[in-house]
Amino acid sequence: MNLKKPMSESERKFPVLYSFRRCPYAMRARLAISESNTLVELREVLLRDKPNHMLLLSPKGTVPVLWLCDGTVIDESFEIMKWAYSTHLSDDCSKKVNHGDLIALVDSKFKYHLDRYKYSSRFENIDANHHRDCALNILYKVEDVLDIGWLNGVTPGFSDFAILPFIRQYRIADITWFDSCADIPKVKYWLNEFLNWDGFKNIMKKYPQWQEGQEGIQFGFEN
Repeated sequence: MNLKKPMSESERKFPVLYSFRRCPYAMRARLAISESNTLVELREVLLRDKPNHMLLLSPKGTVPVLWLCDGTVIDESFEIMKWAYSTHLSDDCSKKVNHGDLIALVDSKFKYHLDRYKYSSRFENIDANHHRDCALNILYKVEDVLDIGWLNGVTPGFSDFAILPFIRQYRIADITWFDSCADIPKVKYWLNEFLNWDGFKNIMKKYPQWQEGQEGIQFGFEN
């Protein structure tokens, strides 16, 4: 969702990104920003203690929220990724979004089953293993399109960033089970490469919780 909001703070040098370190939606926004020559002011929040200003910009209260210098608000992670890539990529990088159908499948059906697997206690009459297996069936589709390397090619890119934070969450739900699963060797290799990639480690640095009136952290290219 793109909105126009009046400026409520003094003139800013960079766009502001409200983020929560462990949220997969915020992860993929930070990945796109970090890898596309973009700089923002990062404001790390706690979802149980959401800043009033973030809620003013986006009343739905989810992260990420991007507040551009012209007052525009983008509060969908996929749209933030597209903004970062379309506006700030260098000329030798592709701006085309590949594997759109696969990303949409992960965003919808995989995320639906992931929530009911990883957070089964939040739902009534849920069989967590059923949802685990339904999500695994979707990972078979990812397995079919993966080659050695990344979805983007020899280096990670948009499609990798859009999908991998959710597969990371899937693994975390039961690491022993996931690591012993023999049916998705390319997916497991792909995720392991991602978890050990310096670009991922850079966007997962810990920052203090942002407080109203404070300056955020400069974040992005060469962060």
